[in-house]
Amino acid sequence: MTQAPTPTADTVRRLVRSLLKDTTADGGGPEVRPVAESGTPATWWVGSRHVLRLSADRAAAARRRRELRLRDLVRPHLPVAVPTSVAQGEWAPGLAYTLDTKLPGGSAEEHDVSAVGEADLAGLLTGLREVPVRQAEALGVPRVAPRSLEALRREAGRAAERLRAADEFDPARLQQLTSPAAVQLAAQPGSAVLVHHALTGEHLVVSADGRVRGVLDWTDTVVGDPAEDIAGLALAVGAPAAVRAATLAGYGARPCLRGLWLARCDTVIRLAAGLERREGAPLGLLRTRLGRAWEAILLERVTELRDEERDDAEL
Repeated sequence: MTQAPTPTADTVRRLVRSLLKDTTADGGGPEVRPVAESGTPATWWVGSRHVLRLSADRAAAARRRRELRLRDLVRPHLPVAVPTSVAQGEWAPGLAYTLDTKLPGGSAEEHDVSAVGEADLAGLLTGLREVPVRQAEALGVPRVAPRSLEALRREAGRAAERLRAADEFDPARLQQLTSPAAVQLAAQPGSAVLVHHALTGEHLVVSADGRVRGVLDWTDTVVGDPAEDIAGLALAVGAPAAVRAATLAGYGARPCLRGLWLARCDTVIRLAAGLERREGAPLGLLRTRLGRAWEAILLERVTELRDEERDDAEL
């Protein structure tokens, strides 16, 4: 198998010069710099107005091409912006690129989301639920079965013991999620919707006043469990804000609590992996996400979900 080339600043400059007419005084084109400070750079700032995203392999290229069509499908349903591509093609044989307009604002890691911003998130969740699933699947968006919360609970329990040894986490906190409760919070049949599946802080564009202005990176989107996006928001803006946004979007107690516990178990597992250097994200970010997911909310009891209307009233 031929190894994919590694993009360099020179690679990006040459590509950008061929795509954009604006150049500097020396004809060198706009400044380019990688978005991430570590790892192989796949996303680059291009001047102040564009973002260049490069696929590292053919599977990523297929997702990138699908994303372009998917963004056109979801855009009319969402109250927040979705990036627009001004150029697309291949930067190496079989490897796709897209040059997108930069959405104004920072990330949810840089700006706190305000109460009005939570309403923006509610509109996002509502819009995702309104996207026709069949049309998304026709574009190649995969359908993914809901994860087993019981299996995730057991894995998180093992990870929590490793975190206890490192003085990072008290495993007793996981005892709130009992085995019967995990079964009770299983995803309900017929609840599949379009799921962004990566609603973490770096993918939410937030303005200085706390409004959510856009959502980036639709390459991991699936048809599946809406609780996954509630879980992503818990990592991005904290459990209380995520649950408030989901409630405003019309989700009841069950998917809210399911999303909360998906986030809590995931953050325990990922921090343990990070300490063992099996997770690429910085430890500081993993610790921050764990803290957000474990923020207390009003809906902490998971033993009485028989009456959904009663639980919704408690929200």
